[in-house]
Order: sequence, then structure tokens, then C-alpha cells
Amino acid sequence: MLDRDGYRPNVGIILCNSHNQVFWGKRIKEHAWQFPQGGIKYGETPEQAMYRELMEEVGLKPEHVKILGRTRDWLRYEVPTSWIKREWRGSYKGQKQIWFLLRLTGRDSDVSLRATEHPEFDAWRWSEYWVPLADVIEFKRDVYQLALNELAVFLRNPAKRYGGKTRKPANNALPTVSDE
Repeated sequence: MLDRDGYRPNVGIILCNSHNQVFWGKRIKEHAWQFPQGGIKYGETPEQAMYRELMEEVGLKPEHVKILGRTRDWLRYEVPTSWIKREWRGSYKGQKQIWFLLRLTGRDSDVSLRATEHPEFDAWRWSEYWVPLADVIEFKRDVYQLALNELAVFLRNPAKRYGGKTRKPANNALPTVSDE
């Protein structure tokens, strides 16, 4: 399902633990790490899609998490043409996403990467809140930056490790400390 501009509706999930570290998943049989994400099916709300994707990719149920916030608007990224299947070229541009920030209220042992027959990840770890900006594939970096910046306000001091307030990163760098 594509919108009229060629973007596939999608949800992104930033799952954090009690230390504001974020779930970082390694794509199965690849050396690429990302947040859980997935398409919104016809008739689904973004929240329904988020819970479905959370179960499919991470094995967590609604009772294992608490929604802390979500992005106000769609965030878009374009997929490089070389990554697009030939039959979709010309009509498909990329993803438009609503991002959710969740708090794990269950235990780490509730995470199950084999919850479905088609797992997305084969490894995971907790990472500091801003680390994904340096590790995610280039074409998703701006959307990750926008989502992390917008959703940081819902956390108890996500800049704690950086000693103060954070400033929006420039040139895809990690956030910097500002004492202004």
C-alpha cells in the first residue's frame, strides 16, 4: 500500500529500558542494526500496527510496554533506487513513518526474536539513546535524528550521559553538550 506520493505507511519503534537505553536490533543474516519498524496494513491504525510489529519483531505484548509518546506527523525517508525492486521503481520512493517511544515494563527475558516464523533480527542489545544516529544506515539517519529529538522530551533526562542539554546534531554527528 503506497500513498499517492510513493511512500509506504510504516511505524517505527524506539523501545527503551528504565535506564533510557534503547533496543537496537541486528537484521537477520546482515551486519545492519536498526530499530524495529514495519508497514501499516490496510485498516490498521498506527498504534495497532506498532503493537503487531512489536510482537512480530521483538516478541513483546502490549502488557510488556507503556507508550510514552509518538511523533506528531509522518517522518519520511527515501530508499536508494538500487535498493528498490525493479517492478516498484518509478512508483515507490520510500517510507513514511509514525514513531512510537515505548518503555519496557516487562523484563529483558520477555524479548523473543523468534516469536514468528519470519524473524527480522538475530541479535539485539541495549544502546545509549543517541548511539543509533552513528550506527544506522545513511538513508535512514535523518529520520532517526528527527524521531529521537522529538521523542526525547518524553524521557527523564535522555541527555544525562552528555552532562546537560543536547543540541541537534550537525552533519550526522552525535549530539553535543550545550551549557547555554
